Amino acid sequence: MSTRPVTLPDTPSRVWVALHEFVTGEDRRRALRAALDLGPGKVEVLIKLADGPMTLREIARAVAIDPPAATVGIDMLEARGLVHRTPHPDDNRRKLVHLTDAGRDAAARGHAILSEPPPALTNLDPDDVARLGEILTRLQTNTR
Repeated sequence: MSTRPVTLPDTPSRVWVALHEFVTGEDRRRALRAALDLGPGKVEVLIKLADGPMTLREIARAVAIDPPAATVGIDMLEARGLVHRTPHPDDNRRKLVHLTDAGRDAAARGHAILSEPPPALTNLDPDDVARLGEILTRLQTNTR
């Protein structure tokens, strides 16, 4: 019985897998739950609303969910006192969703949690961090 040799993936594949494992290993869900009792999707909605009120359809589009899911999410955030709805000034059939003061605080705390770099990154040599930033910028530029 012959065995096939295991071939190592090419360098871009290995780097991609390592990058994916690093980022997913730094998942912030637990920190968001502990601090806010919210998941990343709800925090993303609050952060989007920090820029100003939005309709449910705009929220759905902004966070890539369907409108019924946006309604359910906003209902939950409203029940928690983080958002409130007002009639749309141009169309009474639509509502605008606004952050409350508590929602604004939650958005700021959530943004801080999601933006905080992990120790593995902050412990790198500053030159390495700068090079990594340059590489990531080039990667983002090349995908557009």
